[in-house]
Amino acid sequence: MKILAVDTSSRSCSVAVIENSNLLAEIIKEDGETHSRHLMDMIKKVFELSGLVPFDIDCFAVTKGPGSFTGLRIGISSVKGLATATGKPIAGISTLDALAAQVLPTPYLICSVIDARKGEVYSSRYRFIDGLIQKEMKEEVFLPDKAADGIGEPCLFIGDGASLYRNIIEKKIGNLAHFPPPFFNVIRASTVAFMGIKKFENNDTVDAALFAPHYIRKSDVKLKT
Repeated sequence: MKILAVDTSSRSCSVAVIENSNLLAEIIKEDGETHSRHLMDMIKKVFELSGLVPFDIDCFAVTKGPGSFTGLRIGISSVKGLATATGKPIAGISTLDALAAQVLPTPYLICSVIDARKGEVYSSRYRFIDGLIQKEMKEEVFLPDKAADGIGEPCLFIGDGASLYRNIIEKKIGNLAHFPPPFFNVIRASTVAFMGIKKFENNDTVDAALFAPHYIRKSDVKLKT
């Protein structure tokens, strides 16, 4: 099983190739430049490093959102192009799920928080149960302080939104709020790829023509009339 995965949902951009349980190559960029400048070069490079070509890939995985509208479109369109050319399926991975999946097993509640711009965040909550991470709340967009609503237990906040609005979260629930080192806030394409394996094994994939992003909030881009 070989999977190429892409994440362009936020400021960072990441591409990885895995084979079964082995990471063959991964590149992460956080320079803030538009992802369209370097994504295809990164994809080409991970193929070179892994010794594979697009037709070797069994499934493509990509973060489907929520996240930056422009960033998501860039990553998804690139993956759809590769999937169409090779006839392989796509596994769509939630950005919030991917963040939570990067947390080591913990008794704490986990809250993924992504900057949604305009002073809002995308968020969802998770918990480890019998060693497996389980989603406890649907994905929503709201003001940063609502990410901590109703929390009365230790909670690990992860994601660029958690870092950006840390003071607001701490003001609301005090020392119940915990934050990982900054590098945990970056979605890794290798995480997306390993999550893609499970999707593929469960036949939870779609054809390129049917794949669509999951924005949650409507895009600000409107057609001119």
